[in-house]
Amino acid sequence: MDGLKTKVIRGSIAKLCGQAITLFIRLVFLAVMARLLDPHDFGLVAMVTVVTGVFELFSTAGLSAATVQQASISAEQVSTLFWINVIVGAVLSSLCLATGPFLAAFYEEPRLLWITAALASGFIISSAGVQHLALLQRDLRYVSLAAIETIAQMAAVGIGISMAVAGLGFWALVGATLAVRFTTTACVWATVRWKPFKPKSSDEIGRLLRFGGTITINNFVIYLGYNLDKVLLGRFWGADALGLYGRAFQLIDIPTSSLNSALGGVAFAALSRLQTDANRFRMYFLKGYSLINALTMPLTIFCLLFADDIIFFVLGPKWDDAVLLFRLLAPTILVFGIINPTGWFLQSIGLQVRSLKLALVIAPLVFIACLLGLPYGPAGVASAFSTAMTLWVVPHILWCCHRTIISPADLLMALWRPSLASLSSAMLVYFAVPYIAFFESVFLRLAVCGAAMALVYAFVLLIVLDQKSTYLDIFRSLKATSRA
Repeated sequence: MDGLKTKVIRGSIAKLCGQAITLFIRLVFLAVMARLLDPHDFGLVAMVTVVTGVFELFSTAGLSAATVQQASISAEQVSTLFWINVIVGAVLSSLCLATGPFLAAFYEEPRLLWITAALASGFIISSAGVQHLALLQRDLRYVSLAAIETIAQMAAVGIGISMAVAGLGFWALVGATLAVRFTTTACVWATVRWKPFKPKSSDEIGRLLRFGGTITINNFVIYLGYNLDKVLLGRFWGADALGLYGRAFQLIDIPTSSLNSALGGVAFAALSRLQTDANRFRMYFLKGYSLINALTMPLTIFCLLFADDIIFFVLGPKWDDAVLLFRLLAPTILVFGIINPTGWFLQSIGLQVRSLKLALVIAPLVFIACLLGLPYGPAGVASAFSTAMTLWVVPHILWCCHRTIISPADLLMALWRPSLASLSSAMLVYFAVPYIAFFESVFLRLAVCGAAMALVYAFVLLIVLDQKSTYLDIFRSLKATSRA
């Protein structure tokens, strides 16, 4: 087994395990906070984070991706990028402070001024760890990254719950957010031996800045497209509506975003190393693409079918109105699983401009759809969002694959088996619920239905659709890696 394959598999295992732990921690935190706080508290913080999230996109200036994507990079270049990130962090912190009065006036909510001021400090804290995180990712040190993410999440949980129990309301959510930033930066400095020194300018730095700038603009446009729905709901329907919509979106998106984060980081770093080896590049990407959809599709469809029990179990009885939103947003999350991995592909081979062009189409498409759905409240916005994203899938794939080594047929072949297995297993289990899950306990009902769906899904995918050899190959690779 070659060195890169070993690192990729080990990194994937570490990230998946780390994301599984982080997912569990996030769900527990969400469940506890949903019972300690009201939807209004979540809505207040969401009014600010929708906007500060825009600044967050600029916090790395795309320079972490530039560090990872380069075939080779010197310590001097990384040091220069570090100081650029720190300057960017200071500028963003100042801009965030300046937006506080405007947010308070826009939403007619004076408390937003102080929430914004508190969150502004996070940009300076995070900027000091951007390049350290990039170096860990570049070296595929995902065991360390997984440990850091877990520690940061545990710190956030401890601080957030303590503040909520103390009766600090929405400030508990602010405290948890800042805890993640501070803990992450402290941990990466303790883990990475590299220390920044005096910056130096060069022509190569200019190229890295252009690459990072394109990535940043791409992320900015996508962020706007995927978050203007929350801005509109907060402005025209209030904090309660936004709180319900935001928690429903977060909850159904957690499995897909966690898996995409776990495999996406490893895939981007590995694919960047294979830019000059077309055959291996194609093989690695399609295996990763197939794997992430084989994991995200059944999870999202399970959430769609058992939304009532999931909302009740995770968030509690006062969040019943989130059930419909949870279901309506499921198609959007399915589409994310299909189109988001294409970002690894385009950016790792230097087609970040095409990725940006795709974003420039997605953003107005979603915005117009959400405007059309806005008069009908959160449910109208959720329906419009999902409709727009579903209509976009085919054009996105065709454009993404145009004149590249990956064809639309390749992606279709990677998708149809997980899709069929997910749908068939979900429907069989759903109609069998009265016979296999007649418990009054919501937890037992979800556990039995989840286990039954997993077994049926595995049987259909591996045996009926004859994918056993494909996944046995992955298992053998994992086994060989564990012995290496």
